[in-house]
Amino acid sequence: MSFEPTRIPDSHPRRSFVGGSDARIIMGDDYAALVRLWKEKRGELEPADLSGDLVVQLGTVTERLNRNWFEKNTGQVVADVQRQVFHAVHRWMAATLDGRIAATGAVFEAKFMLPWNFSEEAAEKHMSQLQHKMWVTASRTAVLSIITGGGKWVELSILADPLYQHLLLTAERKFWRCVQSGEPPRLFGIEPPRPRIEAVRTVDMSGSNAWAEFANLYRLTRPAAQDHDRAKAELKALMPQDAKEAAGYGVRARRSKSGAISFDVLAEETGDAALQP
Repeated sequence: MSFEPTRIPDSHPRRSFVGGSDARIIMGDDYAALVRLWKEKRGELEPADLSGDLVVQLGTVTERLNRNWFEKNTGQVVADVQRQVFHAVHRWMAATLDGRIAATGAVFEAKFMLPWNFSEEAAEKHMSQLQHKMWVTASRTAVLSIITGGGKWVELSILADPLYQHLLLTAERKFWRCVQSGEPPRLFGIEPPRPRIEAVRTVDMSGSNAWAEFANLYRLTRPAAQDHDRAKAELKALMPQDAKEAAGYGVRARRSKSGAISFDVLAEETGDAALQP
């Protein structure tokens, strides 16, 4: 006997497109979550009830605060709040925006994170969602505004990644075909790239012991490094133009076919004579 899943009336508009939060599941490694999303899109399951998820609810109620805080600290204006945008060609792709930066058109994304879950890899965690929204809106940048439970605010600027967006489009298209055909989806196994994050912060590293160790080493060795670079430049200038190799006083210089000169320190020096032009 064949089994035909019972379809739930299409009362949820999100069933008719792939959105930014869906992108995280489609590009992720949780097969159970992928199958659940597929069933939700097909109308065989109701979307998960997140009313009891405290972190999700904190993100919802702090979104307006996040936006206001961003505007106050950057002087930028966030427009198109909660606007739904569909891709110009792929109408099954859409994004509900937290907003867009009025002056630049960059996608604005507000997030709440618990302090012990926050790290500089926060952008990587949201990479799929951000790249999806940038693709849908044809934006080249996105701004990730994060408020943590520890009372910290962080702004990260993310650049569009054309290669990853191509892989994202391929995976989402295959998933949507599965929704339409009824064929169960498969994990795509695409690792998110490390995001190219635009440098926007000034960080005080005085609390890092490792930074202190290597900063001290850098200060101690800098004069020697400067002398080393100057010596290399002078030795290159002294090497005759027609010489393939020159040696003397424990140092040997070699000229490659491309003309680049490299140096070796000789283990033993038997004489002081250098090659003559």
